[in-house]
Amino acid sequence: MRKDRYDVLDRIDRGILARLQEDARITAEAMAPDVGLSIAAVQRRIKRLREEGVIQKEIAVVDPFKLGQAMTFVVSVELDRERLTDLDDFERTMRSESHVQQCYRVTGTTDFVLILLAHDMTDFETFTRRALYENGNVRRFTTNVVTSRVKVGLSVPIDESE
Repeated sequence: MRKDRYDVLDRIDRGILARLQEDARITAEAMAPDVGLSIAAVQRRIKRLREEGVIQKEIAVVDPFKLGQAMTFVVSVELDRERLTDLDDFERTMRSESHVQQCYRVTGTTDFVLILLAHDMTDFETFTRRALYENGNVRRFTTNVVTSRVKVGLSVPIDESE
């Protein structure tokens, strides 16, 4: 029986992950007293969590407004054909689009939900022409324009008490 990685993470691993999600630049030296380990032990655990793929990547979170990406859109996409190859093709296209921040295959009335950024409506229209209108398998799509960024993040909730 396969054990999920979460089942074998101890309280210290979860504490390390929680702190790294708050600040990926935190040093092992600063973290060690919080988790009750030596600096070397924290470094070893972080290395293991990276090697095992628990930590997938460490990135800088950039303010899109400061780079002129003033508009955020939530786009629901319905495909004509839903064969596995068609779904895979759409996913591959969305992965290659720099405007697309997130792409989810979903159940319900649509097949995909996209979160994307654009400089302005003209930039968004250029994206939709290229990636959606010109895609022969897109039946329809609906767009919601985000008026306020209330919460944005990718942090995974971590219960440190277990």
